[in-house]
Amino acid sequence: MLLDPVTQADHPECKSRPDTGLSAITELDPGYITGALSSVWREWVNWLVEFGIEPDAIVAVPYDWRLPGAMLEERDLYFHKLKIIFETARKLRGGPSLVYAHSMGNNVFRYFLEWLKLEIAPKHYMEWLDHHIHAYYAVGAPLLGSAETVKALMSGVTFGLPISDGTARVMCNSFASSLWMLPFSKHCHVDHRMSSNFRESDSVVVPHLVCDKKEYEGNSSSWPVNLVKIDLPATPGSCPATEVVAHPIAPLAQDVMSQTFQCSMPSQKSYTAHQVSTGTFLRDILDHDFNSPNALHHLIKYYLEDPILNPLTPWSRPPIKNVYCIYGVDMKTEVGYHFAPSGKAYPDNWIITDIIYETEGGQLQSRSGMEVNGSTGPSSGDVTVPYNSLSYCKTWLGSRVNITRTPQTAHEVTDMQEQLNVEHDRESDIVPNMTRDSRVKYITYYEDGISLSGKRTAVWELDKIDHRNIVRSSILLRELWLETAHSYHKDAKRQFVSKERREPMRDEDCFWDYAKARCGRPDRCEYRYVFGDVHLGQSCRLQASSDKDHILRYI
Repeated sequence: MLLDPVTQADHPECKSRPDTGLSAITELDPGYITGALSSVWREWVNWLVEFGIEPDAIVAVPYDWRLPGAMLEERDLYFHKLKIIFETARKLRGGPSLVYAHSMGNNVFRYFLEWLKLEIAPKHYMEWLDHHIHAYYAVGAPLLGSAETVKALMSGVTFGLPISDGTARVMCNSFASSLWMLPFSKHCHVDHRMSSNFRESDSVVVPHLVCDKKEYEGNSSSWPVNLVKIDLPATPGSCPATEVVAHPIAPLAQDVMSQTFQCSMPSQKSYTAHQVSTGTFLRDILDHDFNSPNALHHLIKYYLEDPILNPLTPWSRPPIKNVYCIYGVDMKTEVGYHFAPSGKAYPDNWIITDIIYETEGGQLQSRSGMEVNGSTGPSSGDVTVPYNSLSYCKTWLGSRVNITRTPQTAHEVTDMQEQLNVEHDRESDIVPNMTRDSRVKYITYYEDGISLSGKRTAVWELDKIDHRNIVRSSILLRELWLETAHSYHKDAKRQFVSKERREPMRDEDCFWDYAKARCGRPDRCEYRYVFGDVHLGQSCRLQASSDKDHILRYI
């Protein structure tokens, strides 16, 4: 799987390309035993088919996740093909598509939207989007990046594969896409008006990054803590350079360069997300890490100088009619690291001496037990992506938001909490003043259908559902199906689907009530044993005489 770390060309002994079709996304290994363990989008596809979506109307668009956006187009014409897929789908189905993207797939879709601006005449851009995309569901989107990306860069992440951390690091560092989810600050934006001042040639414009004053008022660049703390060994005759606040890839100032020859003592430095994403951290370890020059090359070429999009800058709301941002919360999630030299050669030259986590309720703690100073939030992330990154899409909501909280399981109106027309400052998080039962897992909906004329925006927070399993969550699939059915129903009266009740919709929603020694929700479920059931809950199924039109209750 290795790519050339400079050119991103294939390994000379192996050429790998992404698979195509639904089989490419359903499961990694469809074996009898391993299939359940390696399931990816299989439950999602099964749910769609079960509720009447024709299989040929479900289009999977896998991509080579080793490549950055520019290389996906250069090598595979990926975005040209994706545009054609949307246009073909509209001709075949007679209407616009729904887009579901998970994790880094959201980064790819964002790049596609920016690429499309250059492909289509400006006056036709919005027309094309309205005709071809009805709704965009951003699931587990790392909108401000993920701290795990730094761990993969410095010490390797195996993702459960039977390989060493060092081998994983060599593999990940050969992919330029490994930097695509680097954490970055929400306070720094590209200023296109200044682009003309930073030209490397007549044909390439280097975007200029501008940070507002809030970036320098805080200590951690809009993240809970400083992202990286590292013990840098002394280099004879020099010491690590300090950051210069200028264009992120500008050479170091002369006076700073002169200072680097005046110290040789070991040093400990901390870096914010902004300093990591703009290359300051990589420059400081150039003399101490074999991979740093290649990583810096990737960062500059494919991200900071990408003429289409610098993806290490904050998102704006995608210009699509209906946008849903969906993610899990309140899971233990890594938000910062402390590295130190190991005394070994690359790729094992760094060890992690401490990890900072955010935990349920947004509290910060360290692996070592040391006290952590930082900015706590109202919640924690989804194991992989921190809360501040997942929840950044709340800035897409308008000044007045309707908030609803319900249990994830089947419920009646008495279990629903609702706050209407809540005032919302787009620069800050919005936290509902609602009660919680520690025994109950909730879904919290933030919905805005009035701020942008003809457009709807919603954010869903699902308690205790982690990043990798969210696409297999039956709770989420139920909500997506109801929202989709509501959105397309000709008699729909509400802006969003009703939350007042949730009844079992599939056999999997029925359960055994041990307290009453019967199936729960007897109005919808009944005990019906089928050979192969191994516990009572599996034998609870929807009543054969269930009302087929119960979907109308939610419209």
